[in-house]
Amino acid sequence: MNEIKLIALDLDGTLLDSQKRLSYKNECALRACIQKGIHIVPCTGRIWNGVPEVLRNMPGVRYFITVNGAVIFDQESQRVLNERKLALPLALDIIHMAKQFETMYDVYMDGCGLAEERFMNQMDRYGIEPTIQNMIRATRDFVPDLMEVVAKRNQPVEKVNYFFGDMEERKRAREALLARNDVVVSSSLYNNLEINALGATKGDGILCLAGLLGLNPEETMGIGDGENDITMMQKAGIGVAMGNAEESVKQMADYITLTNEEDGVADAIEQLVHH
Repeated sequence: MNEIKLIALDLDGTLLDSQKRLSYKNECALRACIQKGIHIVPCTGRIWNGVPEVLRNMPGVRYFITVNGAVIFDQESQRVLNERKLALPLALDIIHMAKQFETMYDVYMDGCGLAEERFMNQMDRYGIEPTIQNMIRATRDFVPDLMEVVAKRNQPVEKVNYFFGDMEERKRAREALLARNDVVVSSSLYNNLEINALGATKGDGILCLAGLLGLNPEETMGIGDGENDITMMQKAGIGVAMGNAEESVKQMADYITLTNEEDGVADAIEQLVHH
């Protein structure tokens, strides 16, 4: 088995418990890897400032794959090493398209989350659970008209999110988005859709960063639980699915570990890296 030199970690449902905390055992496992010179890389649908401070401040955690692979960030040099963003006209089209569905939508651009004020107190309606509601309120700037603000900023967009209270609507929206063939559609929650530029996937992000660091794909490991982690299972040297992962993720994985409530990340590292 190849020696693992880079471990890419999904956050929600994987490294973090259901209260969005990093457990002591998982933290120790990460620090032990860093001491061995293994790159620990948060690999998340979140924007960089949505990554928990404990990870952003952990000595030795330098690279971050954020927004599902749309941005690869080097914290040490404060440089974006690679980005795959939605061109502005395409992003505006996707925001406009949301209006055809019963959905709450928001965007990530320029490292910030933007959402419409009218959604701020309607999140229950879209099936968003309290811990996620708190995260959204903490990481979004609320604006009166999203289309207007995005158009005025005149920059490419990292990601557009749709949230649904009605799963039939979600299915309808997914089909319409996929039929376009000009975006990547994935999800990290049962009730959301995440729309990224072509080539912006976590799996592509791992291969890109590995290439920049002079590593072979075989020397990488990806750990995740959601549909937006499937590309990690396919492209990383070893794909690890959490015990709480969706069935589609488990089917693609090389190894299935314990759940995120049972320190599954620490267990996988113990079994596959320090063996």
